[in-house]
Amino acid sequence: MLSSEGVRIGTEAAHRLRRRGCCAIGPGLTEAEFARIEHEFGFEFADDHRAFLAEGLPLNGPVVEAHGVDRTRKAPWPNWRDGDPDSLRKRLAWPVDGVIFDVEHNGMWHPAWGERPSGRDEALATARLHLAQVPKLVPVYGHRYLPAGRGTFGHPVLSMWQTDIIYYGMDLTDYLHQEFGGSGMDRTDERWQPRATVPFWRDFL
Repeated sequence: MLSSEGVRIGTEAAHRLRRRGCCAIGPGLTEAEFARIEHEFGFEFADDHRAFLAEGLPLNGPVVEAHGVDRTRKAPWPNWRDGDPDSLRKRLAWPVDGVIFDVEHNGMWHPAWGERPSGRDEALATARLHLAQVPKLVPVYGHRYLPAGRGTFGHPVLSMWQTDIIYYGMDLTDYLHQEFGGSGMDRTDERWQPRATVPFWRDFL
């Protein structure tokens, strides 16, 4: 059973997205669809993320930009219903792949991993071993992510670009304001203070 607060956050986020009118929204994911997705891809949605997608599935397609020009963006919304499985797997792997890139090319090494092996291949193998244990992140939109985990909610939304990781919303509802505008708290407000919630990833914030 989903937490009532998680449902509240996710439902409010879904209603905010509808009010903005920035994308088409299809029918929400069903319980059977959630079960299939979570089994196939090996994670569980956080309660607020699940409630958000149950209210309606955001769809990709043409969007109206400045001066009324229609352009098609590169599928920022994950198509959990009938999207290409390999594409979804790549998006789920994006956060870890970004860390691996920085290990290989930018000298990144997490202190908890112990001393870095001198050889490139051994260093990458050691990093992958540790990264297989870190909490999973699930794409929300583009390279914005929420932590996975049934029974959890209220995580900050993270913008992931290798190990350049920043907050993009105090929670899912605030994130939609930050990404798409509308009423909400500005990030310059002293009350805008996201709190890191999950091990490993919070070390980069």
